[in-house]
Amino acid sequence: MDKLIYLDHAATTKVDPKVLQEMLPYFTENFGNPSAFYSIARDAKNVVEESREIIAKALGADVAEIYFTAGGTESDNWALISTAEAYASKGKHIITSTIEHHAILHTCKYLEKKGFEVTYVNVDEDGILKLDELKAAIRPDTILISVMAANNEIGSLQPLKEIGEIAREHNILFHTDAVQAFTQVPIDVKEMNIDMLSASGHKINGPKGIGILYMKKGIRSGAFIHGGAQERRKRAGTNNVPGIVGMGKAVEIAMAQQKERIEAKTGLRDYLIEKMLKEIPYTKLNGHRELRLPNNTNFSFRFIEGEALLILLEQAGICGSSGSACTSGSLDPSHVLLAIGLPHEIAHGSLRLTLSEENTREELDYVVEKLKAIVQRLREMSPLYEDFIKQQ
Repeated sequence: MDKLIYLDHAATTKVDPKVLQEMLPYFTENFGNPSAFYSIARDAKNVVEESREIIAKALGADVAEIYFTAGGTESDNWALISTAEAYASKGKHIITSTIEHHAILHTCKYLEKKGFEVTYVNVDEDGILKLDELKAAIRPDTILISVMAANNEIGSLQPLKEIGEIAREHNILFHTDAVQAFTQVPIDVKEMNIDMLSASGHKINGPKGIGILYMKKGIRSGAFIHGGAQERRKRAGTNNVPGIVGMGKAVEIAMAQQKERIEAKTGLRDYLIEKMLKEIPYTKLNGHRELRLPNNTNFSFRFIEGEALLILLEQAGICGSSGSACTSGSLDPSHVLLAIGLPHEIAHGSLRLTLSEENTREELDYVVEKLKAIVQRLREMSPLYEDFIKQQ
């Protein structure tokens, strides 16, 4: 197969041509600053608000509850830091999970240095939050629970509605990092008792550098970025109009096709999982078999190193990853895989392949064929594998 096979859609996605077409005028003829008063500025302001309406509708939120940011990482920082500061007089205890994205985990570490206490709740072997541990972790001074909607590495979906109900029952705010889940699976912030939610444009065929924070009306939050009156005086800085337009269009397209996309990606996902487990021995699927993102697969291959696997896959024209793109420079095994109980030596041999509805079964057949040869080649170089075979 001559063409590149891209199976790293959890890292980023290509911009939909319809999205790009919608964005282009706002780089050139409709370039106005939406904070100004003349006509091209009003045009820019109008499209910003139209995008806000599209995104609010997708989440079941009110328009005034959507704030534009530079991406999911900023949204996560805003949700945690501003909430901690605003509610510090009530308490200084925060609860999160052991498998969060580093945008959450590193922000929690920052808050710990500022005098806050953080409890990291465990997950089960499928990467699902242990609700009994969550309940047991709640204290009178707990002000926030932050649990991701879907894990970026192993794709496991968290019980958002149940977590939201627990938070509501104890009068605790609930934030979810939905960067991987937004438009991929149905989310209704009111039905799920979600108080804050982070999402990003570039995971859904929109542009990079744009995201949103949903913040329920009534939540106390000071300005996260100071300097101007944009985003209702909470996030200063000139609005990224082309990015906002692009994210709005991407959400509009994704929601119009949500059911069809879920079905298409789930079919491809299950086909790849079954083929991989059947044809490559000593392979383990990581994450819940059914309660996972429609496009996510994550495998561990015993007796190999993931870094060598990725290099050989790239030489075969296949793009995958060993985990989060944000930690691709690290030689440490994934904190997510360790949290679900994998030993270091198996966690090191992991591969994440994330799909789009545009991928084909023919491509997946090619990927499995190449992987079989690559895995066998790497195992033949492993003394551990040699010893294992001798003992069989």
